[in-house]
Amino acid sequence: MSLQVGDKAPDFKLFNSELKEVSLADYKGKKLVVHFFPMAFTGVCTTQLCTMRDSFGYYEGMNAAVVGISVDSPFTLAKFKEDQAYQFPLLSDFNKEASNAYGAIYEEFAFNLKGVSKRAAFVVNEEGNLAYAEVLENAGDLPDFDAIKKVVSA
Repeated sequence: MSLQVGDKAPDFKLFNSELKEVSLADYKGKKLVVHFFPMAFTGVCTTQLCTMRDSFGYYEGMNAAVVGISVDSPFTLAKFKEDQAYQFPLLSDFNKEASNAYGAIYEEFAFNLKGVSKRAAFVVNEEGNLAYAEVLENAGDLPDFDAIKKVVSA
């Protein structure tokens, strides 16, 4: 089952790389751009998040926040965040609950790794509903950043 625009965004409570719990409710009244990515330190993931890093000011100016979510541990994500100087939180979905709730999970990924987040992008509006939903089957593809910007600025 896949989430559609207009659906209520599934809630999540995840630990960030600073070991603080972050939930969807923390962003009420803001737009939230949620990026799921398979694995820290892999090329395309870095591109996906670096694109958000480099346009971060744009989103801030639109009353929008950004989070990245993967099944990596908070400790791995802390190193990844530091290495790439991401200004937004990276959240650990180690137990795969958020990835499952958002329909963004591979049963089986490369190297026989099971339960890895699919590359996906969602925009949650101020009311907590989905204004944008894109789940990519091919981990080599990138989300449509222009479409995301358009939705955020609408």
